[in-house]
Amino acid sequence: MTDRTDDDRPARPPGSQWPVIAVIAAGGALGALARHGLQVALPAGPADFPWATFLVNVSGCLLIGVLMALITRRTHRLVRPFFGVGVLGGYTTFSTYAVEFQRVAGAGAPLTGLAYVAGTMAAALAAVAAGMWLTRRVAAKVVAP
Repeated sequence: MTDRTDDDRPARPPGSQWPVIAVIAAGGALGALARHGLQVALPAGPADFPWATFLVNVSGCLLIGVLMALITRRTHRLVRPFFGVGVLGGYTTFSTYAVEFQRVAGAGAPLTGLAYVAGTMAAALAAVAAGMWLTRRVAAKVVAP
């Protein structure tokens, strides 16, 4: 009996995960740099709505929806780790989202903080769905005769 992974493919030999780790690291660096650029371009004061993090997380979720719709077909094994875990994982920042909520609420703007928390979740979920829906529609038109 052969060793199997959760998705019932044969397990990879030891050491074969280094390419996956490398593309995740490279993608993560690119995503984090993009996020940092937006954070620098759109700074927020202690009680201000954190627009940069909001835009990063919502646009990242839109791109996650696009990616999920595009890679439903068999792709190279490094595509999903590079873009999904690396680039988009480094770009989106839901840990900063939590810290910024605490910062805004602690600076005396609890309604702004609550609007940020609720607005980010609603917009992020809608963005994933919109990314998948739009990508599937465009793909259907491109593939259709």
